[in-house]
Amino acid sequence: LTVLLMPLALLASFEAIKDRQKEYYAWMLVLMTAMNGVFLARDLLLFYIFFELTLIPMFFIIGIWGGPERRYAAGKFFLFTFGGSVFTLAAIIYMGMKFGTFDIINVTAKAQTDLSSTERWWILLGLLAGLAVKVPLFPVHTWLPLAHTEAPTAGSVILAGVLLKTGAYGLLRFAVPLFPHAATAFAPTAMALGVIAIIYGALLAFAQADFKRLVAYSSISHLGFVLLGIYAWNALALQGVVVQMLAHGISTGALFILAGALQERLHTRNFAQLGGLWASLPRLSSLGLFFAIASLGLPGLGNFIGEFLVLLGTWQRHPVFAVIGAFGTVTAAAYALLLVQRAFHGQPRKIEAPDLRARHIAVMAGLAAAIIWLGVSPQPVVDTAAPSLAALRASAVTLGPGAP
Repeated sequence: LTVLLMPLALLASFEAIKDRQKEYYAWMLVLMTAMNGVFLARDLLLFYIFFELTLIPMFFIIGIWGGPERRYAAGKFFLFTFGGSVFTLAAIIYMGMKFGTFDIINVTAKAQTDLSSTERWWILLGLLAGLAVKVPLFPVHTWLPLAHTEAPTAGSVILAGVLLKTGAYGLLRFAVPLFPHAATAFAPTAMALGVIAIIYGALLAFAQADFKRLVAYSSISHLGFVLLGIYAWNALALQGVVVQMLAHGISTGALFILAGALQERLHTRNFAQLGGLWASLPRLSSLGLFFAIASLGLPGLGNFIGEFLVLLGTWQRHPVFAVIGAFGTVTAAAYALLLVQRAFHGQPRKIEAPDLRARHIAVMAGLAAAIIWLGVSPQPVVDTAAPSLAALRASAVTLGPGAP
């Protein structure tokens, strides 16, 4: 997902960056290095270094090339994420001093045998403090909409598509496997926060008057499914988590690219000043419709597979949370169709602006093909992830029914 979205995001934003171009692309390359480092690290301290390194380039990308409130948005983004990560660093250092190693395999083995129940709880809370802000989980999500709204197009795409996934990856890779018993005790609370995020994020998205802010709040809702699946911790749910993270990165990234294209052409993203665009911008409008219905979870597209597997896995653990989470698909339909109706339909308008050019169409076609492939044939992705997911589940046998 990282190496797919970065070049596509840059291709789609060439026209938006006019000043300090070399510096901008240098920061984007630093950001890509840091994100790859997060997913490649096999040492807890190295993971944390790369995890924090992602903040620096994104801070400058938002703060220099963002919108009118870019400095406030960049500062809030940095303070929220760095503030939470301090507790994560404390937890990692404590484990390193306790076990004499930061190697993930050794730490995982020792964490389940060499720590008291109280130590496990405090370390788990320390890890969650940094990872939850990055996802972001309710109620520490308030930095996200402003950061998305003010970031340049490529920044929004990478923030939603990859950076938020670093927090979810940390939960999946460390928070549960290191402390399975404490994570099991915390699971009902985490799953309750997940379903709150699903419904709350969707309702806030429905209330937005700005294209970008609507997509930003929809990310909170989609990542609620990820949290739900991680703490259900069975094969179906974890398969759904993997597919959902990929599908969300593709569909939401595409919507942010379209929001940037609208901003470049009309100099606004406010729904009150949009509407009736289909007659003048048919290519942009039809792609907006496609990725909006992908975001709402239409069968045959990737988001549906991810959400469906997460809900099936959650049903095996906590049927009540699965039922409540299923209402998220209804609320998603409401805000996605509202976006299409208010941005593209209505009284036809004559727009003195070009439709999407060949470069944009090539980028969007690649993303459309990826989301269709995930929806029609997700098995290769599931099979690729299966050995890693099986190893994680073997290292952290979760207690409770429905988690074989």
